[in-house]
Formats: sequence, C-alpha cells, structure tokens
Amino acid sequence: MSLIPVTILTGFLGSGKTTLLKRLLSEAHGQKIAVIENEFGEENIDNDILVTESKEQIVQMSNGCICCTIREDLRETLQLLAAKRRKKLLDFDRIVIETTGVADPGPVAQTFFMDEEIAETYLIDSIITLVDAKHAAQQLNDRQEVRRQVGFADQIFLSKTDLVSADETEALIHRLKHMNPRAPIKAVHFGEVPLSEVLDLRGFNLNAKLDIDPDFLKEEEEHDHHGHDHHDHAHGEHCNHPSHQHGHEGHGHHHHHDDDVKSFVYRSERPFDPAKLEDFLGAIVNIYGPRMLRYKGVLLMKGTDRKVIFQGVHQLMGSDLGPQWAEGEPRMSKMVFIGIDLPKDIFVQGLEQSLA
Repeated sequence: MSLIPVTILTGFLGSGKTTLLKRLLSEAHGQKIAVIENEFGEENIDNDILVTESKEQIVQMSNGCICCTIREDLRETLQLLAAKRRKKLLDFDRIVIETTGVADPGPVAQTFFMDEEIAETYLIDSIITLVDAKHAAQQLNDRQEVRRQVGFADQIFLSKTDLVSADETEALIHRLKHMNPRAPIKAVHFGEVPLSEVLDLRGFNLNAKLDIDPDFLKEEEEHDHHGHDHHDHAHGEHCNHPSHQHGHEGHGHHHHHDDDVKSFVYRSERPFDPAKLEDFLGAIVNIYGPRMLRYKGVLLMKGTDRKVIFQGVHQLMGSDLGPQWAEGEPRMSKMVFIGIDLPKDIFVQGLEQSLA
C-alpha cells in the first residue's frame, strides 16, 4: 500500500493558517483530507464544526474531509487514524497537520522519521510556512520560533502583502531568502492558493532536485569571490556581520538584521570520501543537531557513478542513492545548511577534510 502523504502547516499566530485550512476543507476538490489541528485554543476551525470538549474529536465533513483536534501526542493520533483507516472506519487520502503558532515544526517532522510504525504508514510531503507580511519584520526580530518556522519551510506563503508597500515586501523576501534559500516564496491573498501549490510538493523526498533560487545566489556571489577553488560558499560570507553592510550598498535592503537563522551553501567539484564524510556529519549532527533545522544535498561520492542524496532535520539524517550522473553533466556536490548560528567555518573545514 502506498504511504499517506502528510503536509505540515506552520506559521505564527494571525498569519492565515486557519484561512488556508478552511479553504482546503471547504473546497470541492474530490480529495479526502484528514486535518489534525494541534492548536492550543487560539482559533480553531469554526467551533461550530468542531466540538472540542473531548480529548480527541474526529469529525467527518460533507466533502469527505475529516477534522480532528488533538491535545495529545501526535504519534498516538496518527496511529489511531491509520488504524481506523485500515478497519475502513475512516477514509482519507492525505493528512494536513496544523501546528500551533508558536511551535517549532522540527519535532513534528521528526515523528515521521523516528517511529517505525508511523514511517511505514506515512510520508512527509512538505512543510509549508505562512508569513504575515505586515507583522513579519517585527516578529522575525522578536521571536525565534518565527525564524525557525522560516528555516524549516519547503514552501513559504506571504499573506497580507496588500497591506505593505512593494519595497517592504521585497526587503522581506530578501531577508527570508537569506534564512532559507531552498523554499520558493509566493504572495497569497486571503488563503487563496491553488491546491497544487499546497499538496504534493515533495519537499521531503530524497530526490536529486535541490531547489536553491539560482538568481539569488548569483546576486550574492558577485560580491563573494574569495578565490576559493571551485566553490563559492554563497551567501554566508557576508551574512555573519551585523547589518549585512558590505555588498549591499545601493540595494536599499534592510541593513540591520543579523538573524540567527541563516543558511549557507557548500559546493565542491572534488568527490567526498564516504567514510570521512559519514564520520564528520555524524559528529556535527551530534553537537549542533538541535540548532540544525534543515540540511540537504546532492553529493559526488568516490566509488559510485550515482548521485548520493542526503537530508536531515535536527539530529535525524537520511541518505539515498540517486540517479546516475548524466553524460556531460558537471559532477559537483552541492549542500545547503539552514540553522541557528551554525559555525560555518567549522562546517566548511570539516567538509573540505572529508573530500577524497
């Protein structure tokens, strides 16, 4: 039986998660979606639909969607839903989990890696983060959980862009890309997002596609030539300085944010030594795992003609043999690390020492 895809929806209070969910639940899309709400009393989907007295409530809706509100462990709820589905008591094709506005989506994602029973039934499709354009600048400054939600995202939706100027939106997008270059960013109006942009994004699949906005990196690299042999450590070089001063004069971008959630990209045309790389990644995940939000890469490995795809969340890391390197395709490792105050120099040095 194929695995049930799971979408994790995150974003700070008021960013529009509930609006987006209501749309998913009320639209006649022919998909049977089970929604797990992990909110703590903020604004649950219409309380008239959901009765929340009991510990766990499952409500079947007219268009085939199912809704549950949980106060308990996510794992138990997922197991319960899977059991009811097996016994044909419930019918659903996929799950959307709405996390609480102040949550770190990491532990939610880890549930799907760690628990064997869950991993045999479900597959994370992607983490979607909603960002409220009107309040984002302040929230990103004040709340680490908002910065973490951005770091985890496979897809970022900006809500309320109609309430801010184009310049403010552009500055916000620039800032978000520094934190997470992997996630495409789209402005949305009142939760009106085509379902194709919410479901089946495959952000978590171990595939050979490493989405990093090429134009964004190009812009950064213009200021970034330090004579490295074949690999630009793209934006990161001047992200370590308060206010991003140099390299941005005349860009009119924010000059004051030194966010603790940052990303950096590592590239090398020399292959990795598998044993050395495994030892090094094992060591850094051990030390920095709690601060490593998402990391992903397509690797050139000694001893195989196939790409090696790897990714992780916090301390959990997985890798897979990908497709063969195509004829004429430049063979190069490309990795992106997104985390909280990660010591880039230690990572780069360790990766260099893991090359064959």
